[in-house]
Amino acid sequence: MTKPVRRIAGVGAGLSLVLIGLAPTAQAQIGGQRAFSFLNLPTSAKLAGLGGVNVSSRDADGTMLYGNPALLHADMDGRLALGYVDYLADIRQATTAYVFNTERAGRFGLGLTYMSYGKFEETDAAGNVIGEFSVNEYALSVADSYTSGSITVAGTLKLGVSGIAGNHSVAALADVGGLFKHPAQDFTVGLVVRNAGYQLKPYAGASREPMPLDVQLGTSFKPEHLPLRFSITAHHLQRLDIVYLDPNQRGQLDENGNEVKPKKSLGDKIARHFVVGGELLLSKNLNLRVGYNHLQRRELRLVNASGGAGFSVGAMLRLSEFQLDYTHAWTHVAGGANYLTVARNINALFQKQP
Repeated sequence: MTKPVRRIAGVGAGLSLVLIGLAPTAQAQIGGQRAFSFLNLPTSAKLAGLGGVNVSSRDADGTMLYGNPALLHADMDGRLALGYVDYLADIRQATTAYVFNTERAGRFGLGLTYMSYGKFEETDAAGNVIGEFSVNEYALSVADSYTSGSITVAGTLKLGVSGIAGNHSVAALADVGGLFKHPAQDFTVGLVVRNAGYQLKPYAGASREPMPLDVQLGTSFKPEHLPLRFSITAHHLQRLDIVYLDPNQRGQLDENGNEVKPKKSLGDKIARHFVVGGELLLSKNLNLRVGYNHLQRRELRLVNASGGAGFSVGAMLRLSEFQLDYTHAWTHVAGGANYLTVARNINALFQKQP
C-alpha cells in the first residue's frame, strides 16, 4: 500500500507559512529549533501597531496581557476584547481576552488565541491528490496580577496545542512579568519572561523541542506637554547574537573580482533586539500609532527590495462604549497583515439600571 505524504498546496501558502510563522520569532539563530513559535506573534492591533513587541504601554484593551501580564490594570476590569488578524494567503488568527478583579486573589485575565494556516493538499507518493488536511494551533491563557503602590507583578499560565492533519503536540508554558508605573508621571518600565515551558507531548515520531523563550525589557513615556507617548522595547535578551547570514547568498565583488561575504557587526547584533513605537494622543477617543521592528526589517527584506517590512501604522477610536483598534503591518514586499481589535465593558450590560 502506498503511504500518503502531505505537502503544502501552493508556493504562496508555503512562503506565507515561513514568513509569518517563523520570521517574527528571531529565526536568525533560533528559528526552526523552537515549537509553538506562533506564541511570539502579536495578538492585538495595539501590539502590532507599536512594532509587534511591547511590555510597558498601558491601555484599556485586555489583549495587552499577551505582551506582558503585568499590564493588567483597573481600566480593563469587566472588559471583553476580540481580535482578528488577516495574514497572507489563508492564514488567520483570532484572539479573545477578558479581565476581572477579585478582592483577594488579584486581577485575572482569561485569554484564547487561535491560529489557522488554512487547508492543504494531501497527496500520495506519486503526487496524486487524495484529499486535504488542515493546520492549526491555539493557546488557552490564565493571567493573575497583583499591584502594590507603583509595582505590579503578574504571571500567565498557558496550555498550547498544535495540530497538523490530526497529529497533535501539547505544551505547558508560562509568562512572568513586572511593571513599574511612576506615581505622578506617564512613565512605565516593564520586564517579562515569555513562553518559558515544556513540550508535554511532541508530534508522533518527533523528539521534544524547546519553547520560544523570549526575555523582554521596555519603557513607555510621555513628555509632560506633548501629546506623544514613546515606547522602546528590547527582545530576545537571553541571547546577544540573533543575526542570520545566508551561507548561500552571494557576496559583492571587490576590486580584484573576489567575492566578499557579508559579516556580522556588533551594531547590527544590538539593533536587531530593539523595537520602537509611538502614539499620537489626539484625544481620549482617538490615537494614532506607528511602530518599527528592525529584526523584521532585516530578516524579511529581499536582496534588492524591502518594501515596508518592519513598519506598522494604526489607530484607536472610541465610539460610545466600544474601543476599536486597527493596524496594518508590512511584513514583506509581497504584502502585510491587518489587525482589528474590538473591546467593550460587558459587565455594564448586566448591571441594573437605576
